Amino acid sequence: MKANCTILDDYQEAALNYGDWGRLEDKLELSVLTEHYDSEDELAEMLKDEEILVIMRERTPFRESLLARLPKLRLLVTTGMRNASVDLDAAQRLGIAVSGTRGSSEAPIELTWALLLGLARHVRVETDSFRSGGPWQSTVGSDLNGRTLGLLGLGRIGTRVAEIGRAFGMNILAWSQNLTEERAAQAGVRLAASKEALLAESDYVSVHLVLSGRTRGLLGAEELALMKPTAFLINTSRAGIVDQEALMSALKEERIAGAGLDVFDVEPLPEDHPYRTLPNVLATPHIGYVTESNYRLYFEDAVEDIEAYLAGRPIRPVQPYKG
Repeated sequence: MKANCTILDDYQEAALNYGDWGRLEDKLELSVLTEHYDSEDELAEMLKDEEILVIMRERTPFRESLLARLPKLRLLVTTGMRNASVDLDAAQRLGIAVSGTRGSSEAPIELTWALLLGLARHVRVETDSFRSGGPWQSTVGSDLNGRTLGLLGLGRIGTRVAEIGRAFGMNILAWSQNLTEERAAQAGVRLAASKEALLAESDYVSVHLVLSGRTRGLLGAEELALMKPTAFLINTSRAGIVDQEALMSALKEERIAGAGLDVFDVEPLPEDHPYRTLPNVLATPHIGYVTESNYRLYFEDAVEDIEAYLAGRPIRPVQPYKG
């Protein structure tokens, strides 16, 4: 008998194009959902007979309340090796294996720089003016060379962002709760005396932290008030690290120069959300990981995860983040 499997939130119909699902056609009854569903009741009804689910990042949360309503679920495959929207403890109690996939950190690194450069040179404003026949040269760009880039987080992604910043001739500061002078020096950056010192000194602040109990709300109204009025904030990590109401207020009142955003509290972002119209926001719809190489890794590994599960030996178990 074939196992029922559903792939969720495949907005771009990419899953079947980037994974060799033909290897499983004799073993799986495969369905793909291209629409996003918010209702837990609707999800529970649609997925009640599924043995295997494949989910894209954190688009649909799987809390205990939903997992408990999926009596036949035995394998949950998530793209990436971390997923804060899955209750891993509940999954374990319910006998549901959770497997992950590989992923490349280069994609969000590249998008970070796309947003930072776009903000510095006012690409949105200038492009809109160019297309509408508006003023020719209406803004003055902000320089990178000689300016200070402050990195909140100096892990794999933050370290590569710092490397590129040095190539632009920027001064690089970094801070996180556990960052040491030795580790900062190894990455060729200076350890900020504190989070507050980094915010006050930086011309560009970029967030590269994992969302956890310690980092949720790390930047609130008080912290944003420390930034220069000419400074920009870039967040390609997780929206919850920055107090969104405080950020919107700072942007509306122009207490900071602008923000480059790829992550949001609610995704897809509502059509009437202020981020869609604020002139000092350069935003993308959470495309930091959306590249050919990442999709290929995600879905090739998802097929492998399912094959291993069906053979009785699940692989790539996702572990809770202890941060």
